[in-house]
Amino acid sequence: MRLLVVEDEARLGQALRRGLTAEGFQVELAADGEAGLEAALHGDYAAVLLDVMLPRLSGYEVVRRLRAEENWVPVMMLSAKDGPHDQADGLDYGADDYLTKPFSYVVLLARLRALLRRGNEPRPVVLAAGDVRLDPATREVTSAGEPVSLSPREYAVLEHLMRHVDQVVTKLDLLDNVWDMNADVDPNAVEVYVGYLRRKLGRDVILTVRGAGYRIVQ
Repeated sequence: MRLLVVEDEARLGQALRRGLTAEGFQVELAADGEAGLEAALHGDYAAVLLDVMLPRLSGYEVVRRLRAEENWVPVMMLSAKDGPHDQADGLDYGADDYLTKPFSYVVLLARLRALLRRGNEPRPVVLAAGDVRLDPATREVTSAGEPVSLSPREYAVLEHLMRHVDQVVTKLDLLDNVWDMNADVDPNAVEVYVGYLRRKLGRDVILTVRGAGYRIVQ
């Protein structure tokens, strides 16, 4: 299996190549974002190990452009940026996994094997349901191609529903995932925000499943 390692720190790049080659992989290196993007777009790789802080083009931008080209090669981001928002950004832009530096080589291999089992199945970054599109990376929402302005809470409710498209989502599930679990929130708040979304997106977008919760339709 061919792997692409995009890493501007030469010693780490060489160390990864030696270790992965010893595991039976064929490894190619790229030292900046533009070279990595070009290689990933035109090479036949089983997976890409991608640093975040790269010259010429960041790892975030590399994976965003790959997914925009409908290139679904599995991508594991490697970064010293270990904040939750950094990891969320990488995953929202289309990465499949995010491993912080310094990392255990044993853990890297295990997670790489998990990526390889997943394969190159399409994994669109932009969520879609009917005419509604939601881009988690830019937080942009459109309906029939027209932008829709949502409050942060409206956006969070819609995103959670769209991540479970065609599934019934209970009020309790929405409260647990969208509101502060420690806050004293009236369950009717969910109905209120679903009502706001229906007025902005159309009443048929979010269905009420009586006695169970809500379902957004594909």
